[in-house]
Amino acid sequence: MTPFRFKNICVCGAGALGGAIAAKLASSDESQTKISVVARGAHLEAIRAGGISLWEADTESPLVTQMTATSDAGELPPQDLIITGLKGHQLGAAAPGIAKLLHSGTRVVMILNGVPWWYFHRDRQSGYAERQIEELDPNGDLWRLIGPERVIGCVAYQSAEVVAPGEIRLSNSGRFILGEPSGETTADIEAIAALLQQADINVSISPRIRDDIWNKLMGNAAFNPISALTRGLMSDIMEDPALAAMVGQVMSEVKAVAEALGSQITMSIEERLERSRQIGPVRTSMLQDLLAGKALEITPLVGVIVSLGKLINVPTPVSATILALVTQLDRKNQQAIG
Repeated sequence: MTPFRFKNICVCGAGALGGAIAAKLASSDESQTKISVVARGAHLEAIRAGGISLWEADTESPLVTQMTATSDAGELPPQDLIITGLKGHQLGAAAPGIAKLLHSGTRVVMILNGVPWWYFHRDRQSGYAERQIEELDPNGDLWRLIGPERVIGCVAYQSAEVVAPGEIRLSNSGRFILGEPSGETTADIEAIAALLQQADINVSISPRIRDDIWNKLMGNAAFNPISALTRGLMSDIMEDPALAAMVGQVMSEVKAVAEALGSQITMSIEERLERSRQIGPVRTSMLQDLLAGKALEITPLVGVIVSLGKLINVPTPVSATILALVTQLDRKNQQAIG
């Protein structure tokens, strides 16, 4: 199977990260591929009017690309490949729309932070294979309408921000890790990796995507909610001894849950903290959402750590405290905006 198999590709959730991928795919040389995006609001209108302007790191001018843009997935034909840039708490509402885009062979690459709804599908590590995580898919819509068998997991290390409608800025070169839930290297995943590489996207294939999920979540579970609670950049948090110690405590809890579920975390907490000190003045995605008045991505990043900890009898007291605080913050923030 070649990347040219994917004639119709849709990015559902063409915000910062999804929009950047859509722009890169649209700029690649493969003229046989049609790129579409599902977006909303002023960002959608700007894409319709002038495409996406993508400022890559250390460039003096943007990459400007045109593509079909809609707010209604039902307006598009069935797609060969769907890439979701939606956050975990947004996916359930989008499931019916995504389902309209499916045909029998459609694969769905889900770029997600935190524990994904499909986590236990074909999982041979934990002893909980095919268990559904209710808080990530409350009505079972994702499992039923999309199906975990279509999913290819994706862990993204790419800082991106919508700086104006239709305009996206990347602050690093970024990299993406793809993985089949089964751990197999299938023809589909090889073709998708080749397609992304052709679009100048740095991508690799992992045989243990759950390990990669937890490795990233160690940082996200700490920095995202703490940054929202304190309004601090990552550098601010690491420069405060008390907050840096709290980051280490959360990382330790996440690592304990991951390892109890059969994942392998090779980096020590001390090494991870040292690496975090080198990241600099980054504004986390949760802080961006808070300041923009958006609902916060709490359950996939923090809530599931606490619930999985209870399932496997691994204590997560610091994460549970942070969960209570950031949940109340989100509630009050939404009330103020509403």
